[in-house]
Amino acid sequence: MTTETLLQLKNVSVQYGGVHALTDVDIKLDEGEVVALMGPNGAGKSTILKAIFGLAPIHSGDFLWHEQKVVPVPHEIVVQGIAFVPQGRRVFTDLTVEENLEVGGYTNANAKMTKQRIVELYDMFPMLKGKRRAKSGTLSGGQQQMLAIARGLMTDPKVLLLDEPSLGLAPKVVKEVFQFVKEINEKRKTAIMVVEHNIKSLLDIATRGYVLDKGRVVVSGSPHDLIAKGTLEKVFTGAAL
Repeated sequence: MTTETLLQLKNVSVQYGGVHALTDVDIKLDEGEVVALMGPNGAGKSTILKAIFGLAPIHSGDFLWHEQKVVPVPHEIVVQGIAFVPQGRRVFTDLTVEENLEVGGYTNANAKMTKQRIVELYDMFPMLKGKRRAKSGTLSGGQQQMLAIARGLMTDPKVLLLDEPSLGLAPKVVKEVFQFVKEINEKRKTAIMVVEHNIKSLLDIATRGYVLDKGRVVVSGSPHDLIAKGTLEKVFTGAAL
């Protein structure tokens, strides 16, 4: 059975003013994969997600969705089937858990579909069901991260982009978050691209990984290959890759 490539960046460069955030980057995400984006601070990992979602303008190169060239615009990308959960959780703290989920379903065809998605997500995230009437600002950091991920799933995306989902969370909570990410991939068949500093937790669930340095992809491969090449030690120590 042939695996379809869902999205691809081909020779993509992104500039912020005179700063080259990405230079000639080639990456892809196939259906059913969990792809890890790793590297030191400022390597360009988050910029890749923003370029895919239309939040960082592509200076040169192409973004392909189902092998068709697309100029990514956020609201259009959501309709196409890509969801983005940015770093820092960013839930609407004055809204309840359920209201946050309803906001996440704004592109759904009707209210009935939104309610059905909420029911499905409560089955996957029972903690959220128990807090459904609570203001999101009263949730713990881990609970807010679960809510942010669940809100991203409200449109039933084919692709989920996660930017630093473990940021600021205790180790026990980090483990729970990555368990949910694994379940989303396996049970919902959602392809996931993750930017993450917690490399071990990420490689435990990843299919493939890309390591970036100074806006370029310097090595890619399976988790086993990346570990065997000593890439992890270099990332941790900030050594040249």
